[in-house]
Amino acid sequence: MPEGDSVYQLARRLDRSLPGRTVVRSDLRVPRLATRDLAGRTVVEHATYGKHLLTRFSAGAGDAPVTLHSHLRMDGEWSVTRPGKVLPRRLMPEVRLVLELDSGSTAWGLRLHDLDLAPTTDEARWVGHLGPDPLRGDWDPAEAVRRLRATPSTPLVSALLDQTRVCGLGNLWANELAFLMGVSPWTPIGEVDVERLVTRAATALKHSATVPGAYQVTTGLARRGESHWVAGRQRRPCLRCGTTVLMVAELPDDAAHRRTWWCPHCQPGPGPETRVPSPRPG
Repeated sequence: MPEGDSVYQLARRLDRSLPGRTVVRSDLRVPRLATRDLAGRTVVEHATYGKHLLTRFSAGAGDAPVTLHSHLRMDGEWSVTRPGKVLPRRLMPEVRLVLELDSGSTAWGLRLHDLDLAPTTDEARWVGHLGPDPLRGDWDPAEAVRRLRATPSTPLVSALLDQTRVCGLGNLWANELAFLMGVSPWTPIGEVDVERLVTRAATALKHSATVPGAYQVTTGLARRGESHWVAGRQRRPCLRCGTTVLMVAELPDDAAHRRTWWCPHCQPGPGPETRVPSPRPG
């Protein structure tokens, strides 16, 4: 699942081939960027903030350094092909970004969401509202605790999915952390040991992002069917107690109430019947 650790790993992978290379041709295939040209600029680095990827470029002729912002959501992807190679034709309708580099390689962005371009000094327009990110050097656990506690009645999983509180934790991590904390996913966040939750979340996300073979393995076992405690394990026995893991579907168009898995024995507390749909805008 594309979460903060996914985007962090993508950035490090792109950093192995793009920085220091000059763009010789660019093609931004979204209407608002169709006339923008990155040719002549050098790729400086890739930074991440939660699930947001920031590709930074050098200054152009008479222009300041710029940043290309993209969001993977559930299906976005980047690919880099070697000189003389292109993507399979069947993927071409999904391409939203093409960067041909002076090395002969080409970077492709497929199904990228929220694609935008702005001066690097204006990156806050995309990430300024976000909470602290455990994978960044400016990670502030005390601020994460403060934000999570701000509305103590919010269910644990809903609080973790709110990127303005802690950034980079998606539905997989929200479900697994609820299990690791030994509480129902719908336990009000004010009734949880938030300091312990934040410490555990940061440790898990960093381990997943940086340790080879540990990507989104929450149990310590990479064997198929045993890498997660509850996520994706509905109707299967809990790896800790043997009780059947349950799953409830998401509430339609409600980002605070995604598909949720839990072990009713290991995670006592409120059930999904306590869910209250988020207010609809307008």
